[in-house]
Amino acid sequence: MVEVRNAHKRYGALEVLKGIDLTVDRGRIIAIIGPSGSGKSTLLRAINHLETLNDGEIFLDGIQVNAPLTGAAFERHINAVRQQMGMVFQHFNLFPHLTVAQNVTLAPMLLKGMKTAEARDLARGLLDKVGLGDRMDTYPSRLSGGQKQRVAIARALAMEPKVMLFDEATSALDPELVDEVNLVMKQLAAEHMTMLIVTHEMRFAGEVADRVLFMDGGVVVEEGPPDEMFRAPRQDRTRGFLRKYLTG
Repeated sequence: MVEVRNAHKRYGALEVLKGIDLTVDRGRIIAIIGPSGSGKSTLLRAINHLETLNDGEIFLDGIQVNAPLTGAAFERHINAVRQQMGMVFQHFNLFPHLTVAQNVTLAPMLLKGMKTAEARDLARGLLDKVGLGDRMDTYPSRLSGGQKQRVAIARALAMEPKVMLFDEATSALDPELVDEVNLVMKQLAAEHMTMLIVTHEMRFAGEVADRVLFMDGGVVVEEGPPDEMFRAPRQDRTRGFLRKYLTG
């Protein structure tokens, strides 16, 4: 479903991604862990072309995301590709002047031409899925942080994406609100949604992921099944990070 080949990203002299290779099969869940500044979020943003690679290729379901096109042709291409990817950020980015339902229905109506009644039915189903079916006509200012993030997930799902990208989706939440968002992500995992999840929550990564990647210094230091990564990591850098993180 997702393939990254020899991805390099530089900001001036600083190389943030140093030749990343990654393959994500359909229906698999990949958790990406590592210290701040390791390149995790940059990799995720590059998959959605929110960051432009200096070198390398990224594919979604066989289509090159960073295709060698220019101008209007590339804009049409990347807009079509992005409709197949749902992305959830640390901050919810909901439109404050729109209701919960309007936030969820906006993209399907604008980009897919969905009629209002059909879009509201879709929103109702998705909001029920994330436990907010009774908040259709509520404005974001009346929601908690966890509720806002669940609306953001519903909004991303409204486009029926092939893959979901979560960039530290719970890191801006109060601790007591984290579990309600993680529960929605676990439900998506149970439904075999292809997901890449950048997270600092090791317990959650161990529970939901099929594979864990540990990044540091712009490279994938080690990857493997959660049990192996958390119980018996092979690399010293991985062990040092997990020891500090899990005991700190």
